[in-house]
Amino acid sequence: MPQRISPTAPFRHKTFRYLWLATLVSNFGGLVQAVGAGWMMTTLTDSPGLIALVQASNTLPIMLFSLPSGALADNLDRRKIMLVAQSFMLVVSAGLAFCAYAGLLTPWLLLGFTFLIGLGVALYNPSWQASMGDIVPRDDLPSAVALNSMGFNLMRSVGPALGGLIVAAAGAAAAFTLNALSYIPFILTLARWKPEVAPRRLPREAFGSAIGAGLRYVAMSPVLLKVMFRGFLFGLAAVSVLALLPLIARDLLGGGALAYGVLLGAFGVGAIGGALGSPRLRERFSNEWIVRGAFSLFALAVTGLAVSPTLWLSAVVLLPAGASWVLALSLFNVSVQLSTPRWVVGRALSLYQTATFGGMAGGSFLWGQVAEVSGPREALLLSAAVLLLGALAGLKLALPAFGTANLDPLNRFNEPTLRLDLRARSGPIQVMVDYVIPQENIPAFLATMADRRRIRIRDGARQWALLRDLEQPDIWVESYHVATWAEYLRHHERRTKADAEVTDRLMELHQGPEKPRVHRMIERQTVPLFDDMPLKPHPDIP
Repeated sequence: MPQRISPTAPFRHKTFRYLWLATLVSNFGGLVQAVGAGWMMTTLTDSPGLIALVQASNTLPIMLFSLPSGALADNLDRRKIMLVAQSFMLVVSAGLAFCAYAGLLTPWLLLGFTFLIGLGVALYNPSWQASMGDIVPRDDLPSAVALNSMGFNLMRSVGPALGGLIVAAAGAAAAFTLNALSYIPFILTLARWKPEVAPRRLPREAFGSAIGAGLRYVAMSPVLLKVMFRGFLFGLAAVSVLALLPLIARDLLGGGALAYGVLLGAFGVGAIGGALGSPRLRERFSNEWIVRGAFSLFALAVTGLAVSPTLWLSAVVLLPAGASWVLALSLFNVSVQLSTPRWVVGRALSLYQTATFGGMAGGSFLWGQVAEVSGPREALLLSAAVLLLGALAGLKLALPAFGTANLDPLNRFNEPTLRLDLRARSGPIQVMVDYVIPQENIPAFLATMADRRRIRIRDGARQWALLRDLEQPDIWVESYHVATWAEYLRHHERRTKADAEVTDRLMELHQGPEKPRVHRMIERQTVPLFDDMPLKPHPDIP
């Protein structure tokens, strides 16, 4: 039986321990700020749509800008990106506090500030999530993700309640000031962290190409597509609670800022219970059953919240909602991290966040509009119905178990010695691989080539094709293009140890006298008037 890894194992690593503690302070400030913004909006307007848009303004920039941020996280220094993002959010939060003290806030100005804070979160999140693999070993990664979720929800259990007290006693401006100060410990901790930076053999990817590579990788990864679709559904429906909670506290329960904070605190306490129970649930149930249970339990909790007449009963029904929230979202996050190699993990996480927070942003707007037309109770009941549909979606789009594939670089490729004097930007490059496949091996060869095609395109190949010789039908040729010689080398750097199985199967099916021959050619679609690719000096000629 494999040794069970302690859920607190990442705390053995000093860097993770210090950064985790600093994030507690930052998360506390962010949650206090959320209470202040939500309640401030109720004092500025009676519109349920505008009140719900406070949540949307936080999540919309994450949906819009996570993918570019993920590309930056995979190609630049993640520590510096996080420092820029945290410093930006400090400045914006300070500006929000100043405007609140000066009485300058309007509903749309408040939404603008919360949008800018969300923009900082969008820049920060992919780098922070992707940095987990730089801070702790792969075996500790699931525990690190769970501890991050635990830390956030630990603050969620006390932050909103204390935020409600702060807003009730000192006003929303004090909450905004506290949030601005909460960024400082994390900024100082990041400034002291000196991570090891792996040397780069190749130039950084161009920004547009990096975004395209991330999209292509996810599009050719069925596991990631399932995770992201289920994350979108969950975010769309479950965000109804967070988006409408100020209205629930004010209109359905007749409470004030303190009641709002108590409800958010109950949600956070439930989330801590979900994080603590997650390891045992994963031992007993499959990922899909946990996700279905989270969808269904959240639907029941939302229904109870809609019909609850008292604050204490509403707080009780929010406990399973918080547990379901962290069970589903942490499981989605770990699934993405364990199904993605390091070279693209920032972009994969950013696309997951785009899907999930896109659902949240759309849901915040949708449930706000429904509440404005029909009331918050009806909006909650409708979101519960959507959550049940999300559980049923698992019948067709079941979430797989955590990937056990080894996604470390394969490192089998040896750069060939070239006679042409190529530069990294030289191209386009066409690659052809010759196979000799006897007739009896063709069905197995075609099945294996389907996997090879997906891997090639996923890792950057273009115009992939499989050719068969008409006169010698045992000869098959795999053909593909890459834009430049640097992209060809990058294509091979992306190959993982899990991909080696496909290559090994092809080697077994190939029956030629030698290994499959590889032709690497630079392409010209016109005939140049001179030889623009001069030969290098022959190594044997002085």
